[in-house]
Amino acid sequence: MKYSKLAVKILKHEEKEIYYDPAYHGRTLKIFGIDDNPSRVIEYIGDQFLEKDYGLIFFDTQGKYPKEKFDTVIKIEDNKPTGLDPIKMVEKGLLKDFYTAVTIIQTIYGLDRSLTDKLYADILEGKVKSVKDAAKSKEHYGEVIREVYTPLDETFFEGEPPELGKSILVDFGKTYSISIAGMAVLILAAAIRDRRNTLIGIDDAAVLFYTTPGSATLPLLTQPMRGRVTVLGSKYVVENILNIPGLTLVLYNDPDLQSIIYEANGVPQGDMRKHVLKEEGAFIWRTTQTLEGEFGKLPFEG
Repeated sequence: MKYSKLAVKILKHEEKEIYYDPAYHGRTLKIFGIDDNPSRVIEYIGDQFLEKDYGLIFFDTQGKYPKEKFDTVIKIEDNKPTGLDPIKMVEKGLLKDFYTAVTIIQTIYGLDRSLTDKLYADILEGKVKSVKDAAKSKEHYGEVIREVYTPLDETFFEGEPPELGKSILVDFGKTYSISIAGMAVLILAAAIRDRRNTLIGIDDAAVLFYTTPGSATLPLLTQPMRGRVTVLGSKYVVENILNIPGLTLVLYNDPDLQSIIYEANGVPQGDMRKHVLKEEGAFIWRTTQTLEGEFGKLPFEG
């Protein structure tokens, strides 16, 4: 079988090497496993794409990913400014336009269409220059925002918007507020949604996509695009990730969870549902005609 230049080795079985090729298999790869296995596989794949001169954008919930590989490191911490104010980010050229910024605010704070349109008009007229301004506004959208707007939110939006280089690490290792994590991933996903020649790695996807803003991020990061690959790693086998179109790499996990993953991928009962042991993986993907599965060991040590 011929592979494209994007193919990367993910498993080995005896003398055979098993490759993931985004051009052939699909642009989104989901990885399920326990302990640090998903993180290790994402790092291994990411290193191979760095060698292909791809940018690497990695959302890291553990805060363990090596930082020296990145042009930009953004640390998301509770009660620490991030500069990720979508209105200010438009002015700096990090988001496409003010309507994108307003849509982000709408998603985070649950504004209806009429309130969203009013906020958009006020931004265009220069009456609102930041999320803080929107929250303090006497307009009805300000009242709605204030119902869920907290001191954590206010601090989060403070500061200057960060520079976003070719390779970006978003470090959630000291983030304990799931709402802050969800806001950050949505805003940054909107900022990088059109990037190509990029690998996007997300670990742990189930955590970052748990909230409404986080869940809204999924289509932004998994839309099929030439020159882009998205790898979702998770220790949690949850429906919103299982249902994302794309292929799956099953790593060592609880037998019941392995069964759920196989079921979600339409793998028939029998030999194809091989129990995956430590340091092993099952690579499952669909062609236009059939379902394929390959088994092997992880191609790296420890």
